[in-house]
Amino acid sequence: MNEKAGKFPFTRGIYPKMYQNKLWTMRQYAGFTSAEKSNERYHYLIDQGVSGLSIAFDLPTQIGYDSDHSMADGEVGKVGVPISTLLDMEKLLKDIPLDQVSTSMTINSTAAILLAMYIVIAEKKDIPLNKIQGTIQNDILKEYIARGTYIYPIKPSLRLITDIFEFCSEHIPKWNTISISGYHIREAGSTAAQELAFTFANGIAYVEAAMDKGMDIDIFGPQLSFFFNAHNDLFTEIAKFRAARRLWAKIMKKRFGAKNEKAMLCRFHTQTGGSTLSAQQVDNNIVRTTIQALSAVLGGTQSLHTNAFDEALALPTDNSAKLALRTQQIIAHESGVINYTDPLAGCEVIEKLTNELEENAQSIINEIDSMGGAIQAIDQGWIQNQISKSSYDYQQLIDNKEQKIVGVNTFVEDEEPIKELQTIDNDLVDKQIKQVHQLKSRRDNNAVQSKLSELKSVANSEDNLMPSIIEAVRNKCTLGEIADALRECFGEFNQS
Repeated sequence: MNEKAGKFPFTRGIYPKMYQNKLWTMRQYAGFTSAEKSNERYHYLIDQGVSGLSIAFDLPTQIGYDSDHSMADGEVGKVGVPISTLLDMEKLLKDIPLDQVSTSMTINSTAAILLAMYIVIAEKKDIPLNKIQGTIQNDILKEYIARGTYIYPIKPSLRLITDIFEFCSEHIPKWNTISISGYHIREAGSTAAQELAFTFANGIAYVEAAMDKGMDIDIFGPQLSFFFNAHNDLFTEIAKFRAARRLWAKIMKKRFGAKNEKAMLCRFHTQTGGSTLSAQQVDNNIVRTTIQALSAVLGGTQSLHTNAFDEALALPTDNSAKLALRTQQIIAHESGVINYTDPLAGCEVIEKLTNELEENAQSIINEIDSMGGAIQAIDQGWIQNQISKSSYDYQQLIDNKEQKIVGVNTFVEDEEPIKELQTIDNDLVDKQIKQVHQLKSRRDNNAVQSKLSELKSVANSEDNLMPSIIEAVRNKCTLGEIADALRECFGEFNQS
């Protein structure tokens, strides 16, 4: 093939030398029942060699409730770290050099608030905003499709996203303002082609919303990033990543007229497939994760998280998280694959699959366009139904043993339950709730109410919301209070 890495349409990689010049960022997703415990894990992972942090937030934080809210009862600290206050964020990031470590935050409906907290912490550490780097997921459309951690209706949610685009393009040039996620779409049961198509259809909607606001694609485009899944079919996954680069480059150049090549780059983070992990014979998950991680590297990812083998049962322990990281490090330093750029280019199987995935994904995008775009397809439930059908079809293959899953439907054996699992410390949950109460009673509540009123005033205008959210955070407004102020103005989304 005549295509070259680092050249449009970037099928072979977004940089000419890829990992020969710089390895992908090695991230390990983590968040525990307290900010302090999470901070300990981050320092542990940094000591073990991670090159970027990845923060998991608990469910109340994701949907805009403080830890002391009745809606948070039973969920505080369960699936990630609870962040209700600026003090929580300060503890979470203690002694972490934000100008040296890239931070990824898996957060969507409350992304603006968590980003504001991160900004204020950087200010407290005297770190200029143009020095901090990282990513907020900030991809609300896939929440309506596959995950469900939405708060507001689609229109104001898109406004929050484009306000972040605008603010970051002016003040935080190294920040990825969105990580448009196919990961959760694939986890919900989509095919590889659907993962590409639905992700890029959402991406098209975000680009259109930003351009409708008057933003320049060549300025905000380079700050867009993606998040893909890596499943077990090695060649399909490698081809999927190659097809993704080519498809997005064509969309940005031909559909939207981007001239800046950096705006055409499909830069993406990859996570190995959580839904592929089995609770049975958990050691098998180490092998699955290795194959999936290898597909991401051979496919040219910019960032990678490898799941721990015990994640089908609980949050990872120190040992399982370290082993997951070591999997990446062995691929990087012992396998030799980093010495070649797109080493499977020209392979008949890979090229055929790359072409097929691009064509199939483009066909689905065309169908979504015919409905009026991703937002209309989501409103009609079409995308959700397509994923549900694919998920059902795949489960049928497993149930009928046409798709063999080792340890689940073939080579099954009786086994003892795992004893070393991460557990939730309920004393830490109680402590977290108490700390939120204390902060609310000791701060200047007149200043809090004043800033929340100012925020509501901006929300009811067309001004950018980020400066007001940052000001509210500076004055000790909590995540839940800021989210509630916006709920009052925007209302809540109801899935019909």
